[in-house]
Amino acid sequence: EAAIGMINSKTTAVRIIPVTGKGVGERVEFGGLLGYAPIMPTKAGSCEAFVNRGGRIPAPVQSMKN
Repeated sequence: EAAIGMINSKTTAVRIIPVTGKGVGERVEFGGLLGYAPIMPTKAGSCEAFVNRGGRIPAPVQSMKN
């Protein structure tokens, strides 16, 4: 499962839950009020460029809004 929280047009959180024993396209039941989520593919590429940023992530461009 992956979820992105949004408040005031800003990203607040990301939730990724690894599930073993399931494949892409299947769904996992969390039960009760938590419901279910589809199993989605993840990118198999390298995160080297992200790591080489040295911990700096640029702020989103706000000037593109009205």
